[in-house]
Amino acid sequence: MEFNEKIKDELEGKIKDLEKLIAEKGIGAKQLRKARRTQRNVNLAVIVGSLITVAGITLWAVSGSSNQD
Repeated sequence: MEFNEKIKDELEGKIKDLEKLIAEKGIGAKQLRKARRTQRNVNLAVIVGSLITVAGITLWAVSGSSNQD
C-alpha cells in the first residue's frame, strides 16, 4: 500500500512539473501571463475602490451624526 502511494505521489509531482513547464513555455503562455496580470490589476482596483467607498460612507455617517447634535 505504501509503495503505491509513493508511486502516486511521484507521478503527481511529475505531472505538476510538466503542467508548469507547459504554462511557462507552451502555446498561449504569453497570453496566460497577460491574463493573470490583468486579473491581478482588476482585483487590486476592486479592493481599492471598495476601501475608498467604505471610508467615504464611514466619513459621511460620522459627519451626519455630528451635525444632528
